[in-house]
Parts: sequence; structure tokens; C-alpha cells
Amino acid sequence: MNNFIKQISKRQTALLIMDAQAKIINPIKNKDLILENIYKLLKCYEILGENIYISEQNPLKLGSTVEKLLPKNDFKVFEKMDFSVANNQQLNNDLSINKIKQLIICGFETHICIQQSVLDFLKNNFKVYIAVDSMSSRKTIDHDIAVKRMQSEGAIVSTSEAIIFELCETSSRIEFKEISNIIKNN
Repeated sequence: MNNFIKQISKRQTALLIMDAQAKIINPIKNKDLILENIYKLLKCYEILGENIYISEQNPLKLGSTVEKLLPKNDFKVFEKMDFSVANNQQLNNDLSINKIKQLIICGFETHICIQQSVLDFLKNNFKVYIAVDSMSSRKTIDHDIAVKRMQSEGAIVSTSEAIIFELCETSSRIEFKEISNIIKNN
């Protein structure tokens, strides 16, 4: 285990919402809670961060990202057939141009697309934060084991709210009341 504190650096960070498509989400038992957590993370990140990316697994068959989880402003969608989005050249080019070195990842399914992407991003020297309460799989065991594996490979495990407050840094910032309202009311 590393002996240094790994804190989120806002300037070099992006939020990646993975495969939040209705056909993928529907069979997941705790989907409403996960969707609520992703929504809070997204809305707060829109206030605190700059770079938001969305991946969609085979959108021709599985549809688009659920509308509630689409950012209001600038974001980029990356369609994929591979389970890992980390090998998408367009995404990698954009991450490089924007000097992104850290990723906050949430979405579906933990043990398939998220795990493969996280492992590939780690291999490519990204610092990866996984919002464990903003991701899920159809089976709890698949989610739990995937989280343990990603953590053992170097992913930083956190919750959506912890990530939000780490990005916010202080209750004295102008945006804090808006962020606090999003967390309390959604």
C-alpha cells in the first residue's frame, strides 16, 4: 500500500459515467438508489468539475444513456463494442489534450465494463476513483468481487458523497449551498 495520501486534483480529473442505458440498468435490483447516487455525483460535478464523459455499450442494441444522467452542458459520448472504454482512441486523445490524469468512474455493470475499463486505465497510469455506491451489477457478489479486485490493483474506493465533498474542499465556497441542497434533496 502506498504511504502517501491520494487526493482528487480537480484540474486533472474527469467524471466518466459508464453504460447507464435502460436495457443494462433494468435487471439491476438496486437500480433506483444507484441512479440517484450517479445523478447527485453528476449534478455536483457539473458545478465543481469540467470534464464529463459518457460511454455507451453497443447503443444500437442497448439504447442511449438514460436522459436523467445526461449533463446539461459540455460532455462527450463514446460508443463502444469492447467492454473496456479505456482502449477507445478518441477518448484517450481527449484525455491527453485535456491533461486528464485522474478519473472518477461510476455506472454499470461493475464486474464487466467498469472493471475492465478500470484495470486498463490503471495499466495506463491513470489514478482511478471508483464511486462504489454509484455502480452496480445484476448480482451482488459480482459487484463486491469486482470492487475488491479493482482496489487490489490500485483503484481508490470511495462513495459519491465523499468524492463530492473532497472536490468541494470547504463549506465556505460559494457553490457549497447548491451542492448541499443537491445532496439533501435528491
